[in-house]
Amino acid sequence: MTEVQQLATFVHGAQYVQISAQAVEQIKIRILDTLGVAIGALDAPPLRAIRKLTESLGGNSASTLIGGGSSAPDRAAFYNIGLSRYLDFMDSYLAPGETCHPSDNIGAVLAAGESVNASGKDLLTAVAVAYQVHTRLSDVAPVRAKGFDHTVQGAYAVAAAVAKVMKLDAAKTANAIAISGTANNALRVTRTGNLSNWKGLAYPQVGKEGTHAALLASVGISGPEQVFEGNKGLKETITGPFDIDWSREDLESVLRTIIKKHNAEIHSQSSIDAAIEITAQPGFRADAIRAVHITTFQVAYDIIGGGEEGDKWHIRSKEEADHSLPYMVAVALLDGEVQPAQYAAERIVGADVQALLQKNHGDTGRRIFRPLPEGNAQQGGSGIERRENILCHRGGLQGVHFAAAGLGQCL
Repeated sequence: MTEVQQLATFVHGAQYVQISAQAVEQIKIRILDTLGVAIGALDAPPLRAIRKLTESLGGNSASTLIGGGSSAPDRAAFYNIGLSRYLDFMDSYLAPGETCHPSDNIGAVLAAGESVNASGKDLLTAVAVAYQVHTRLSDVAPVRAKGFDHTVQGAYAVAAAVAKVMKLDAAKTANAIAISGTANNALRVTRTGNLSNWKGLAYPQVGKEGTHAALLASVGISGPEQVFEGNKGLKETITGPFDIDWSREDLESVLRTIIKKHNAEIHSQSSIDAAIEITAQPGFRADAIRAVHITTFQVAYDIIGGGEEGDKWHIRSKEEADHSLPYMVAVALLDGEVQPAQYAAERIVGADVQALLQKNHGDTGRRIFRPLPEGNAQQGGSGIERRENILCHRGGLQGVHFAAAGLGQCL
């Protein structure tokens, strides 16, 4: 069998009884969490525009749109994932060279499952499949350093999950995964430089296309059978060699994922914890802060700290704010929390937060964000991040110094 056929055999053979009670509980939590954050984004301007477009395009009304109405499964997948993605409050998985958000697949599974009258157990099993495929490919086949987006691995996961909930046979499942994986290799420019609405819509696009790939496969359309190992396939063109023995995989990867405490990019969570702890100290006054210095780990520096993915000090939009460690720490020091209200347009341009943001002197980025070695972040088995020795305050309340998640010493 080819590698995609081996993956399809795993997907087709996955059964609800194989999922532990603990994993079932966590999958249910992820579904409820996804619906909650989706409802929280119903009034977001980009989603209102997409809703209007979706309604104007029509569809077969087989799948419910969150918030009311219906459309075709692939269009519903795009809109529903867009809702759950907009606040940037989805779950996360931290692989050695990649970060992904497996809950992004849930909107597609819900849409496709409804269209075929899937049972609750069918839904939970398909979501478990999505988590397993997404996390395992992220473990062994990272793409960010090659200039590709973390949605690349998701193209395989969402097609696998939708094929599962639609009860496609192994051959059609392989075709669905192959079509989606071949067609959806997104560029990392999505999350670099001046960020656009597309940052929150890149995975909805993959979810839509992965769902459509499964629909195509369901009517007999075939895909490249050597999408992984073939000439000009994924391994040769993007990832390099990797191996997964799908016959040995389980359905427990949801237990390795994290639900965010703060409405912020996952690598910022412990820095925000530290900032909020500082605000509770007697005598703290945000208007007395002269400078903010943060010690963090390499991937946080690269993605949200002004490293390889660009400037994080000139913040104009919600998309830029929730991927800027300087902004998130500044607003945490001012407001004592980082929740959706901290990304309102009027809050982002507020004089106080913009002034504090500029006290992170942009020309000294290497001092402000001193990268630390990888492999020091700790994650509990329950899927909740364990943080130790977060606060490392020194030198009085007019300067703020802290290390992220016990990863280093005060500057």
